[in-house]
Amino acid sequence: MDPRLYALLVRGDGLVTRRDMMRVAPAWTIQSAWRAGRLVRLLPGIYVDAALIRDTTADLPILARVESSLARRAALAYTDRRAALSRLTALDVWGLRRQPTGEPVHLDLPKGSGLRGRPHLVVRHRSGFAVAPPQAVTRGGLPVTRLDRTLVDCWPLLMPVDRSGPLIRAVNDRLTTPRRLVAALAEVPRMTDRAALGGLLDRLTVGCRSPLEIWGHDHVFTGPGMPTFTRQARVQVGARTIYLDMFAEAERVDIELDGATNHGDPAEREIDLRRDALLATVGILVVRFTHRRLMSNPTQVRQETLAILAARPRYPMIS
Repeated sequence: MDPRLYALLVRGDGLVTRRDMMRVAPAWTIQSAWRAGRLVRLLPGIYVDAALIRDTTADLPILARVESSLARRAALAYTDRRAALSRLTALDVWGLRRQPTGEPVHLDLPKGSGLRGRPHLVVRHRSGFAVAPPQAVTRGGLPVTRLDRTLVDCWPLLMPVDRSGPLIRAVNDRLTTPRRLVAALAEVPRMTDRAALGGLLDRLTVGCRSPLEIWGHDHVFTGPGMPTFTRQARVQVGARTIYLDMFAEAERVDIELDGATNHGDPAEREIDLRRDALLATVGILVVRFTHRRLMSNPTQVRQETLAILAARPRYPMIS
């Protein structure tokens, strides 16, 4: 290969644009490298070192036959940096769901850009979109749509069983908030299963932080006789800050819901026992229900909860 082209490939980590090549070498040099199989065209005007093609026999679009990081850089170069990674690709960049090989690269572009999708590349044109805050941010050196809008946009693209996990994790990891997600949903008036997403955001807004807590909220811990629990209540005990799953403040009862995989480790169980004992020093009774009990006998769990609350003295509410 011409040393000038090779130097550009090294500088671009295997990726080069035709425009940059034309600045240093004549067109026939580029054509020769392409015909010799040293360069491969991924997208119009975008070339890659042929050694980076993963499988030359695969029946896949050429963009799908390079590493995902290279495919994303190629897609952004194709748009001349006028786009941001979006939807399922952005969700991967945010670290909330790994994008499998078969899924295309997703890009958002300003409306009227004139660019269109290609095999393994899906583009969406948005009115008023700009590759700048607040619509887009830089993450890992790549422009990507902001997280709350990314999560909302991915909702109809994921299988129903996979939809809630990224949103719950993003809120639990404090990457976003239910309020920001509600605002992002307001930007998308039409969407498949929009009502279901709104329902999930309602549960996150009141403090539910796991599928089990959401199920308990809907089927057990609301309705006649149940107090309005404060979810994820913050309690200070000495120098330690503790967050309570569901806190009945007047009765000073904390309801903890233990997931199906929790507490198999004796060390984890010991941590819970010490935490519960510490809360007892400030008059808070901790009541734990396992995933199995909650799911198999919700009526009994509800009855036990009401009986425990009724038996407790009522304390003045903290103003």
